Amino acid sequence: MLTDPLFEPAAEHFLGLQDRIVAALESLDGQATFRRDEWTRDESEADGGPALHGWGRTCVLEGGAVLEKAGVAFSKVHGRFAEGHAASMPGDGLDFQATGVSLVLHPRNPHVPIVHLNYRRLGRGETAWFGGGADLTPCYLNPEDVRHFHDTHRQVCEQHPRVADWPTLHRQCDEYFYLPHRGERRGVGGLFFDHMSANPQEMFAFVKAVGDAFLPAWLPIAQRHRDDLYGDRERQWQLVRRGRYVEFNLVHDRGTVFGLRTGGRIESILMSMPPLAAWGYDLHPEPGSPEAAMQQALVRPA
Repeated sequence: MLTDPLFEPAAEHFLGLQDRIVAALESLDGQATFRRDEWTRDESEADGGPALHGWGRTCVLEGGAVLEKAGVAFSKVHGRFAEGHAASMPGDGLDFQATGVSLVLHPRNPHVPIVHLNYRRLGRGETAWFGGGADLTPCYLNPEDVRHFHDTHRQVCEQHPRVADWPTLHRQCDEYFYLPHRGERRGVGGLFFDHMSANPQEMFAFVKAVGDAFLPAWLPIAQRHRDDLYGDRERQWQLVRRGRYVEFNLVHDRGTVFGLRTGGRIESILMSMPPLAAWGYDLHPEPGSPEAAMQQALVRPA
C-alpha cells in the first residue's frame, strides 16, 4: 500500500457522506428505497487485466416518486495501472490507490434538474491529490435554481480562499463538462477541480465542506419542482437532454474512463446512466420555446 496520511480519513469521510446523502434522498422520495450493494475486488495482473483490490458500496434507487433513478457510490481500492493509463496521471510508478464518493440523480419530473457529484482522493507513487466537483444539468432553465446551486457552492469556496477560488473552479466546470462535438456545455455548471496536491490539510477541509454543501444546494430545488405539471413534450425533451448526459459520460468523463481502464466494477461505473434516453435525428427546438432557451444557454460563446 502507498503511504498517504489522508487516504484513510478521506475514505471514512466519503463513506459517511454517502450514508447522509442516501438517507436524505430516501426521505425526499418517500416511495422507493436504495438497494445497498456491497462488493469486493481481489484481482491480480495475472487474472488478465490491471491489478485491483478493495471494496465499495453502490446504492441505487429505481422507480421512485421523485427519483426515476439515483445512484450513490463509494469505493476504496488500490492496484497497479496499465502502462498506457499511468502516463496520464501525476506521480511515478504503476501503483495507485483511490477512494471517493460519486452520485448521479435522474429525477422523474423534467423540471427537477439532473445533478452530479464526485469527490475523490487518489495517489500514485509519492504523489496524492484531491479532485471532483458538482454540477447541475436542468432540462428547463430556471435562473433562481441556478443561482441557488451556484451560490451555495460559492459560499463554501469563499470560506476556504487559500485552496478554492470560486471563479476558477466555476470556469473549470464549464470547460470540463463540455461536449465538443455538440459545441455545448452539458449543463449550467457548478465547480470542478483535479490534481489538487498543495496544502493537503486545507484542501481536505474544503472537500469535506463542499461535499456537505450538496444537500442544501440541490434538495430545495427538487422540493420546489417535484410536483410541477408536465406532459409528453416536456418528457421527450427530458429524454433528449439525458442523451447528452450519456454522450458525455461515455466519451469524456474521467471517472468513467478511470474505472474502465483500471478494471473497475462495471455496474458501479455505469450507474450514472439514465433509465431512458432519446436521440432525435437533426433535432432542433422550436424557436422561442422553453426548450430553445435551454439549448441556447448551453452553447459556449465564441
